[in-house]
Amino acid sequence: MRTRGWIIPAAALAAALVAAGSAAQPSSARAARDTATRPEPVVIELFTAQGCAGCPEANARFESVATEPGVIALTYAVDYWDYLGWEDTFARPEFAQRQRDYRRSLRLRDVSTPQVVIDGRREVAGAQTPALQSAIDEEAARRGFPPEIEFRASGDRVGVGSGRPPSGGAEVVAVTYTPGPQEVEIASGDNRGRTVRHMNVVRSLETLGDWTGRPVLYALPDTLGPGQAVAVLVQSKQDRRILNGAVLTSD
Repeated sequence: MRTRGWIIPAAALAAALVAAGSAAQPSSARAARDTATRPEPVVIELFTAQGCAGCPEANARFESVATEPGVIALTYAVDYWDYLGWEDTFARPEFAQRQRDYRRSLRLRDVSTPQVVIDGRREVAGAQTPALQSAIDEEAARRGFPPEIEFRASGDRVGVGSGRPPSGGAEVVAVTYTPGPQEVEIASGDNRGRTVRHMNVVRSLETLGDWTGRPVLYALPDTLGPGQAVAVLVQSKQDRRILNGAVLTSD
């Protein structure tokens, strides 16, 4: 396994994890050096569908910012467009539920696609590039003191350090995805005959446990296959804002 993302060792976290039974260490010293000067990432989440006529263009705009330094980009396919005649090959009900959770926390009237949620704090409907880039830049400037995240060298566990938990508590979520672009040929529905391209397609969601402000070591999902990655997010339960995130990729 190799680490990629914002994994910054901290003496306090390491000491706490040793007390818990193991110190979480980055699996790559180079990765630790390269990321030590970076701020915590901005997490951008695209909700899209292969059967949505306006989504291919939004997917492309999302991809244009997905590889920026300091960004974790995740694409969730939703299933509520399937009624138009094409069953989305990447969609899962829990992805649409995640979008509905954001609807409530962001106080939106309804869910819609395409939609990008930035750091769980705000949304950009249609993934319009100027608004999306502006939101990313503004969130990057709004950096606090989040709990640090470290992956154990064995790649099977992740440590989350100490910090001030949000009102209502927080949870640690593992998002397994396939890095890079994927293309799907659409045979029916509104996008019939088109090849739709997706970036960093999410495969599964799993809540690893609660985070109460104290250092904790969590077991990672054992479903991470070759060529896949897992983004670990520390997320407020109440207002859904993302406190921090980090990525582990498989070789």
